[in-house]
Amino acid sequence: MSDVTRRAFLRRTGLIGGGLLAAPVLGACGGGTGGGQAVTSGAVTIGFWTHDPGYVKTFTASAKRLTDAPGGAFDYTLKTTQADSEALVTKMVSQGAAGTGTPDMIGIVISVFPRVMTGGIGKQLLLDLDGLVAPVKDDLLRTAPYSIDGKLYALESDTCLSVMYYREDEFKKNDIPEDVGTWEELAEIGARVHEKTGQSLGTVSTGDSTSITNAFLQLLLQRGGGYFDEGGNLVLDSPEAVEVLDFMAKGVASGFLLALPDPYGAPNTAALKNGKLIATVMPNWYNVYGLQTNVPEQKGKWRIRNLPKFAGGGHISSSLGGTGFAVLKDKPNTAAATELLKQTYLTREGQLLRFQQGGFLPTLKPLYQDKDFLDFEDEYLGGQRLFDVYTPASQDSPVFYQNAQLNVLIEALGGPVLETLQGKKKPAEAIKEATAAYTSKKGN
Repeated sequence: MSDVTRRAFLRRTGLIGGGLLAAPVLGACGGGTGGGQAVTSGAVTIGFWTHDPGYVKTFTASAKRLTDAPGGAFDYTLKTTQADSEALVTKMVSQGAAGTGTPDMIGIVISVFPRVMTGGIGKQLLLDLDGLVAPVKDDLLRTAPYSIDGKLYALESDTCLSVMYYREDEFKKNDIPEDVGTWEELAEIGARVHEKTGQSLGTVSTGDSTSITNAFLQLLLQRGGGYFDEGGNLVLDSPEAVEVLDFMAKGVASGFLLALPDPYGAPNTAALKNGKLIATVMPNWYNVYGLQTNVPEQKGKWRIRNLPKFAGGGHISSSLGGTGFAVLKDKPNTAAATELLKQTYLTREGQLLRFQQGGFLPTLKPLYQDKDFLDFEDEYLGGQRLFDVYTPASQDSPVFYQNAQLNVLIEALGGPVLETLQGKKKPAEAIKEATAAYTSKKGN
């Protein structure tokens, strides 16, 4: 690729001068991943890029298991690069343009994946996994967020099932039933508890646009709404979106929900430690990364349950976050990386290892009925059998559809949602304003 062509590629993909990934790219490089003779057996060093040390631990253990297995084709070594997911994708695209230096496998955070959905990036750099997953296609969870034009390009690492975490001791002290059936009923109880004790039963974010909209999205998906439909069309402007935003705003006003600038950082930790926050809706990974990390002294006090339903309908669960692992195509190590991904993500043994090593929930439906998962008891959560909650949640969790312009929507939506939570804007007005701003900006 000439310097002129490479510079044009970088400008089109937004790596020079900002902007979104656009227009078809990489055609002059044939994928930009580099050539060489394919490795079909023996020693292989996998270039492995990820943002999370939990994945390093999991894949390292999986690679060792495969290397030590009798009759294994590959003797794996992982060469790990760890950095922010956005930075890793930027580097992958840049190296793809240069035609060298791309990884063999990369973990792409769900909110970053739209960057490879535009301009042919994903199709030209990443391996189409449809053939790999064909034997388990009907059992595989959360494929929609990592699909481009109907084809799958990354495997989800965790179902990221959202549940309600609650302090069992504080619920008993405040006479809060653990089996409240609807959000509306819980909101009434929460308002009374806050007036009496100053405690809250959930959070909303007032920080950056991503955090603000994540809190909204989690409940919106549960209610049956969403940002985009399966075809990538905007469906934000809906009765469900208005209802959820109104529910959140009223919850903040009553004290039922606690407004925090950062739902994962120091303000949240302080609220947990001082007992101001005694319940919250978060994905399964919050157990380790939110509670055990920040309030280890509260071991045994927390429990989980499925979410109360909205009176108007919806699901008993939701989801938030996730990371899809992709394999770079047309590289010497593509076959070895594909086998590592397959054995780690598409087999019972690999999924059990993932759960044991990093707490990642199964992404294969039958495993939610598997005895080794069903019998697991979580010591931090008072010895609770987690899959008594996660199994029904996995059967009634919403689908999240992506769009290449997700970041445009997040920026358009963050401000109006914040103003609504602050009592400065009506929910219906906020949703229409965000819709109009997205429509105006997405073509720029």
